[in-house]
Amino acid sequence: MIVRPEQHWLTRLFVWHGSVLPKISSRLVMNFLLSIAVIWMLPWYTSLGIKLTVAPFSILGVAIAIFLGFRNNACFARYSEARLLWGQLMIASRSLLREVKTTLPDDDGVAHFIRLQIAFAHCLRMTLRRKQQGDVLTNYLSGQDLQTVLNAHSPANRILLLMAEWLGERRAKGALSDILFHSITQRLHDMSAVLSGCERIFTTPLPFAYSLILHRTVYLFCIMLPFALVVDLHFMTPFVSVLISYTFISLDTLAEELEDPFGEEDNDLPLDAICNAIEIDLLQMNDTDVLPHKMTPDKNYQLT
Repeated sequence: MIVRPEQHWLTRLFVWHGSVLPKISSRLVMNFLLSIAVIWMLPWYTSLGIKLTVAPFSILGVAIAIFLGFRNNACFARYSEARLLWGQLMIASRSLLREVKTTLPDDDGVAHFIRLQIAFAHCLRMTLRRKQQGDVLTNYLSGQDLQTVLNAHSPANRILLLMAEWLGERRAKGALSDILFHSITQRLHDMSAVLSGCERIFTTPLPFAYSLILHRTVYLFCIMLPFALVVDLHFMTPFVSVLISYTFISLDTLAEELEDPFGEEDNDLPLDAICNAIEIDLLQMNDTDVLPHKMTPDKNYQLT
């Protein structure tokens, strides 16, 4: 995620980091070169008796803009829901530990329970980013628990089971009444709902055919546009063509980023920072002296 301070409108025009320009700059250069080639071929082009006008491109451009808007709205809805789910995970984690500490104030196993909570957040993050989890989970799990989690079909769900088993042991010993046990496990249900919601977004992309037809139409439009502009604009064709292409290609590229909000691109969710915040909060609630360093945006204003 890009986290920038407020900037003057003129300064923002020249922002590089956080925009999609680094991704699409080569495509815009190709469009610029194509426009120059079209200007050079104009005498041969007109001699063929073939003349493209801007009229069909105006109609097609409006249609593309509408469908790109629909697609971007759908992708942003996925991004917004994903951020809401991770916000709910933070709420559930804090509430769960608060209830555990107040109902089991003298239990020496609370520190282990906290490690399970932190492991759940990191496990979910690594799963959504398709990363190996062993090195990270080793910091929070050990022995049989670690092997059980790594061998599970859904490692994060297995950690939830470990937390439920920990609470079940306290209930069996009489440290937790049935009412308190039910109240605390409700927080585990909330975390399970977050897990399921993230898995639903992660495993259900936008229909491929819908994205493909927009992608093809945008690039065909940008390739053919110079041929329609050159007759009227001549030497201004490259500049106008690149400006229009920048708008359409940028929207198409931005939608691709937002479609998978759990990735590590500039406009994806900062899952590392969210897990870092959860870990710090839980350790502070247990009065731990040594805390992880709080993550802040890097020199390019990127928060991962």
